[in-house]
Amino acid sequence: MSQFEKLLKELKNHAGLHREKAETLYAQLADALTHAILHGQLKPGDRLPPHREFASALGVNITTVTRAMAVLQQKGLVESRPGRGTQVAQGRHPAAQFQSAPSNDPGTADLSVNRPATDGYNRVLAQLLPRLADDPRFADMKDYHPCEGPLWARQAIAQWLRHTGVEAQADHILIAEGAQHGIAHTLRSLTSSGDTVLADSITYQGINGLCRTLGLNLLGVDADERGMCPEALRQACVEHQPRLLFLVPSIHNPTAITLDAERREALAAVIRQTDVLVIEDDVYRPLLEQSPAPFAALLPEQTIYISALSKCIAPGLRMGFVMAPPALLQGIIAMQRIDCWSNSPLTALIATRLIEEGLAEQLVSEQREELRIRQTLLATHLQGLEFQHSTTGTHAWLLLPEPWNSSRFARLCQEQGVVLLPGGAFTLSPELSPQAVRINISAALSREQLVKALTVISQLARQGHLHMHNRI
Repeated sequence: MSQFEKLLKELKNHAGLHREKAETLYAQLADALTHAILHGQLKPGDRLPPHREFASALGVNITTVTRAMAVLQQKGLVESRPGRGTQVAQGRHPAAQFQSAPSNDPGTADLSVNRPATDGYNRVLAQLLPRLADDPRFADMKDYHPCEGPLWARQAIAQWLRHTGVEAQADHILIAEGAQHGIAHTLRSLTSSGDTVLADSITYQGINGLCRTLGLNLLGVDADERGMCPEALRQACVEHQPRLLFLVPSIHNPTAITLDAERREALAAVIRQTDVLVIEDDVYRPLLEQSPAPFAALLPEQTIYISALSKCIAPGLRMGFVMAPPALLQGIIAMQRIDCWSNSPLTALIATRLIEEGLAEQLVSEQREELRIRQTLLATHLQGLEFQHSTTGTHAWLLLPEPWNSSRFARLCQEQGVVLLPGGAFTLSPELSPQAVRINISAALSREQLVKALTVISQLARQGHLHMHNRI
């Protein structure tokens, strides 16, 4: 008897035994399923039967099942899509649920989302805004602009990319509302439902959500301490015939690994032998003082290069950009036209002025210096524990000592006022969920808050045996 059949038997008894309770039947069913998911009886990715079959097996009305599933969807425990049914979501605990905005609760250190480590952007923006009306380009703020963005903004972005060591031309660039927006356009343009996309087996959670909504098959490729393994990539390409490969080569999210030049070339050699296209998500590159050549230089005809000013300057700026070979770029531009006609010219003008006046470079330098100090604090407090970080990175990856479970560790940290994302939020193989947590040091409102949070994290990690023995 399968785990689900056992659960179904339990649920049938549960529903029949409690029909006279004051609690509604759908609420009882939702509670029972929630318990099964949180306690591992149902695993991430497990599919549930169609509502009508489920209702028939339980001997309840189909409305009962539908309303119970709606409750689970609101909790983020299941996902339902037309034509694909209902399945258990990847993030089984609220601590693993991605939030786009950090908490500003003074009693909480929310280290789960990247934000600027300094307030430099707000300071510079306050000085810049009164001067924008004097810019000749300001007269066009009221109008639509080309779908790919104003030429003057794309020229500024090309200048910025060249400054970070990426060869770029304005007519190969699309401006988007952040890197995630650019990735979404790219996936929609270059894939069809059912296509396979490869990525690191532990990777940025945003690609997972996008692939699910587009009906794409996202598969993980094994990595070692230097990043994605070339032989594992070769085998995955042979077995799965992927359409795309998604890479975060600089200060990888979440593991903080930067692919060295030798590993990049080895991966590029594998890719050259295939028809696979590469999405290079390089948003952290500007924070590195030195970085190897991008895949856009190694594989210029196969790479869609995506970056943004979010991680190095400010996510509130919402300035992302896609650079691709002209043959691929036109389809990506068409996706933006369908979505929103064009991006905000005011945002583009602000970003352009920051770049033209050297303010963007100044802000990145300030961020690097603050991050270097914060990474030193992290290394001091986590000394003796196993972790991966970059000296000017926004985050670190703490590998928890046995017998810690990452979801439980994140939950206990949250109870002490520190919010982290557990390894399960980033894995493409739930059965191999890493016992690790991502620590976004840039998100702390101050160094003092960061020190307090690191003290909680360090002490809890070192007391693993005690906390795992005394389960709560």
